[in-house]
Amino acid sequence: MKTSDLIEQRAAIVARMAEAHAADDGEGFTAAESELRALDGKLDRQRKIDEAERHEPGRPINGDGKLDAEIRSRFSLSRAIAGAAGLGVDWGRERELQAELAKRAGKPAEGVYIPTELFETRVLTTATGAELVPTEHRPDQYVSALVASSVVRGMGARVLGGLTGNLSIPRETDSPAIGWVAENAALSADDADFDSITLSPKHAGALSEWSRNMLLQASPDVEALLRQMLARNLALAIDKAAIKGGGANEPKGVLSASGIQTATYATDLFTTTAVAIGKADTENVGGRRGFLTTPLLREIGMKQLDANKLPVGVATLFHDEPVTFSNQVPANLGAGTNEHGLIYGDWSELLIGIWSEIDILVNPFESTAYSKGNVSIRAMATVDCAVRHPKAFVSVGGVLATAKGIA
Repeated sequence: MKTSDLIEQRAAIVARMAEAHAADDGEGFTAAESELRALDGKLDRQRKIDEAERHEPGRPINGDGKLDAEIRSRFSLSRAIAGAAGLGVDWGRERELQAELAKRAGKPAEGVYIPTELFETRVLTTATGAELVPTEHRPDQYVSALVASSVVRGMGARVLGGLTGNLSIPRETDSPAIGWVAENAALSADDADFDSITLSPKHAGALSEWSRNMLLQASPDVEALLRQMLARNLALAIDKAAIKGGGANEPKGVLSASGIQTATYATDLFTTTAVAIGKADTENVGGRRGFLTTPLLREIGMKQLDANKLPVGVATLFHDEPVTFSNQVPANLGAGTNEHGLIYGDWSELLIGIWSEIDILVNPFESTAYSKGNVSIRAMATVDCAVRHPKAFVSVGGVLATAKGIA
């Protein structure tokens, strides 16, 4: 039951208590008072749940999730791709699940659907996979590339899964003004104002070539590597767009959203972050707040602490607010290519909409791959991003590496 429903029930019980008191109905008053105590306990628990949910990291808020356990334990990415390529493998389970995955996505796959539940870790594989065939190699000791990590979901972004069409979410932009009037004086009319947040499908994808041997002879470790490659690359692409998308065909990220607050780097990091926090406070921003910036800001902070001989950690410069340093944040926002991003806000105000499972089309007849016995693979996903309340975010400009003596 929602908090608002419990509050309405409480108001009704209080009204009954008042009526019983006015009628000198002691028995009725006692009964209502007992109900009120029980309801207050339930209301207190619900408020604690609401508070916990406000601080919960990003998670899907749509979709039934019934297939999760079966998919994770029995669905094989390599078998699905090998089967779609016409190779002699048993992919009955993977083929059987296609109908359910198509139902969840709202349309049939162009090739085969690969459920997103598979993708839970981050590593990489090679271009064709020839080195992954188990001879004298150790796939379990595979060395992945050094890459950035996905960050916005962990900071609290809301994920809406299982979308099938354009999504429009009503948003209140202004509420009726309250005025004080004299006896017998008329109130002034004032209406609430609304607009909407719209998410529409944006497509991301990649083309790659995998070897026939990798699909037919690879060890079980390679199954995980194939999953991890797709998961990492897709997650990073969505992550970057959520931070500063807005180019051709991209979702609009936080830094590209119209109406976010701005501030300018001033004097030092401690002063600058205080200004950003103050701007958020002024707009009544709550929820899951935190800073997101480039690793340069950690270096700037450490050097400022050292220069002033302060025996505190970098977290103090961010006023003990959560802070994440990531190379996913752009370092070329302006002033040539030298301005680094610094964002503060409530990350639960960022929406990430997901329309489909990962759609993989396997082509064993593409000329270059065919001549080598390999298969060409196209992977695509459909997503979009939107900011619920732009003023929940503050973008700090003027963070220049050269100006801070770190060029």
